[in-house]
Amino acid sequence: MTIDEIIENFSFLEDWEDRYRYVIELGRLLEPLPPELKTDDNKVHGCASQVWLATSMKYHDRGEPSLTIRGDSDAHIVRGLVAILLSLCSGKTASEILKADPAALFVQLGLQEHLTPQRSNGFRSMVARIQAEAKGALASANVLSS
Repeated sequence: MTIDEIIENFSFLEDWEDRYRYVIELGRLLEPLPPELKTDDNKVHGCASQVWLATSMKYHDRGEPSLTIRGDSDAHIVRGLVAILLSLCSGKTASEILKADPAALFVQLGLQEHLTPQRSNGFRSMVARIQAEAKGALASANVLSS
């Protein structure tokens, strides 16, 4: 599901309980991460529940790296948050990922005010991890093109 579809669907849901159920449903639709990718290297630290993000990179003809990100969590609501974040970032170029504003998206969706402090911290940890991967991909691309 695209991030635009998710935003549109959220706009139809006025009640927080309906939004909460929708986030959980997005998590259920997320393809499970294979056990071999649930490694310590892929684990996101700073999350109360277990979260894994596995990133692969490919280069376009013009040398810009794009990142495909897969993720999973052992908590239903967090798995839904992962799904939203991946809809925003996965498949994008590293530059696009660094220009994206996941925090603004979560405010727009009304999630910021309904997340516990632990989940908010976990969300920030996931965003930081994805941004670090994007910065690393750009640095790698600059080294390769030098």
